[in-house]
Amino acid sequence: MATQVPLRKQPVQQRSAKRVEQMLEACAALIDELGYDGVTTTLIAERAGVAVGSLYQFFPDKRAVVQALTKRHLDHFTREIEEQLDWQRLEHWWEGVDKIIDIYVEMYRNIAGFSRVRFGDVIDLRFIEDGRDNNTVITEQIARVIAAKNNIPVETLYKQITVACDIGDAILALAFRRKLFPEDEMIVEAKRVVRDYLASQLP
Repeated sequence: MATQVPLRKQPVQQRSAKRVEQMLEACAALIDELGYDGVTTTLIAERAGVAVGSLYQFFPDKRAVVQALTKRHLDHFTREIEEQLDWQRLEHWWEGVDKIIDIYVEMYRNIAGFSRVRFGDVIDLRFIEDGRDNNTVITEQIARVIAAKNNIPVETLYKQITVACDIGDAILALAFRRKLFPEDEMIVEAKRVVRDYLASQLP
């Protein structure tokens, strides 16, 4: 399920949609280079090859551009989970847990801008949606996908998935954000701890 992008107006023509995509790509590249604070709407427009007035037709400010970028990150994350996980063919349920963590790690390593802003929590704990913290939005997306894949009520998973996501993110942060330990070691540790927790909580 795609999240709503905070555009001033929706691009109707293909050319306009392509221009918005160029702005998001430019924003992601600049965030990797300069960090969130170093990026401006002028720089985004210049990198995208559009007039700054064109950017303001769709986005009111830099925050809105980055918010759209983080929502694109979340849509990518959800889509990858939906496409890569075939629960019926998994030998053990924890292979699904491993795959979700692998998808998250791959985004850290390969998706432009993700390592700097992730799902927006670096900027604001309620960056994806006003009134709800980012982790709640992400957890609901994951819980919906898993519940739908396994034909079970999402309510039966929500608490466990919420705790598991926070555990996994905290462990991975030791390598990717705080850089205290080797990445591969923390990936293994995150998978082990999340598996152990869910094994004690789910049938």
